[in-house]
Amino acid sequence: MEDRTHFGYEEVPASEKARRVRGVFDSVAGRYDVMNDLMSAGLHRLWKRFAVDAVLPRPGMRVLDLAGGTGDLARLFARRVGGAGTVVHTDINLAMLAEGRDKLIDRGFALPTVQCNAEALPFPDRTFDVVSIAFGLRNVTRKEAALAEMRRVLRPGGAAMVLEFSRVAAPLAPAYDWYSFTVLPRLGRLVANDDASYRYLAESIRVHPDQEALKGMMEQAGFDQVEYHNLTAGVVAVHVGRVY
Repeated sequence: MEDRTHFGYEEVPASEKARRVRGVFDSVAGRYDVMNDLMSAGLHRLWKRFAVDAVLPRPGMRVLDLAGGTGDLARLFARRVGGAGTVVHTDINLAMLAEGRDKLIDRGFALPTVQCNAEALPFPDRTFDVVSIAFGLRNVTRKEAALAEMRRVLRPGGAAMVLEFSRVAAPLAPAYDWYSFTVLPRLGRLVANDDASYRYLAESIRVHPDQEALKGMMEQAGFDQVEYHNLTAGVVAVHVGRVY
């Protein structure tokens, strides 16, 4: 019997999830940045800066940004590693990758751009100093495989960073649920003409591993000294694992 996984609250065959996630991002790619600003009141920009700072990027480093979407993290990393460094911008979704490539070029960054699956990276072992994934791990079918691949391509002394929605502080949970399941779909319908994709977003957050569970998964994948930082009362968390 085929393995099953979650697509939001729905349980689907594992082979089906990638296709359905692709449909979500094909639909929202053109309005992705606008929706991010509206959904988070601009906070996503601060979260991303904190996440980049957490892995201490330095000039000359090699960085792999997975599920890089419209290129926000790739651009932040590129500024930090400078001309002597390299940032590879990747995504499994071609529509998102094209949006990100064009946005990066418009802002003066011509970065290597690769369409690839985080579960099977087309890079040799020990290639990068930093591997990042922001708001993408919850969409991966086999998260354990993606984490293992992140570990594989890191050099000794390197760091992996996961920025993802997580478990909000309990006192805020009722208000956060109301916002997620009432406001977000309406916003999606008004701005992106797509309420279903933003309902999936809210559901996918609830079935994603919480802070401690993701820490355990990273340790199981072979990362050392895994730590996490809650931002905005746990709306998002930044996990960092190192390789020694």
